[in-house]
Amino acid sequence: MTADEVDHFVAPARVFSRQHALAVPAPVPARPGVYGWWFRRWPSPIAADDCSRHRGLALLYVGISPKQPPRNGRPASKQNLAERIRYHYTGNAEGSTLRKMVGCLLADEVGIQLRRVGSGSRMTFGAGEQALSAWMAENALSAGWSAGPGGEPNG
Repeated sequence: MTADEVDHFVAPARVFSRQHALAVPAPVPARPGVYGWWFRRWPSPIAADDCSRHRGLALLYVGISPKQPPRNGRPASKQNLAERIRYHYTGNAEGSTLRKMVGCLLADEVGIQLRRVGSGSRMTFGAGEQALSAWMAENALSAGWSAGPGGEPNG
């Protein structure tokens, strides 16, 4: 990203609530790009003093979609910004590092616990995923950045 693109990213024109990000059609572009999560309130163990701030929100998480292709020969992810942000709002901790991190930090406050599901290594908050989704709907907003036609940022 160029310096101008970074400036746009840390001061987005729009951030999207859960309701807006899940709307059809999605306001977040269905293209590869970088996304950030801005929080009204964050889990108390996090010291957000040095985080980027914008309109009273703190930038606590940045991701890229799709991620780099795996080196083990498995197929590359085909997700885009819209799909990834949707998953962070509606998925589970196994498929979302953001949900896993926030959920673990909020475990006592929200009354949830990360647990193994089934006989494998899959970890989720089980029924607590709904409580985590509700907390995120109230406190987490997303913003995506993707170079549009002509290199213009959008989202």
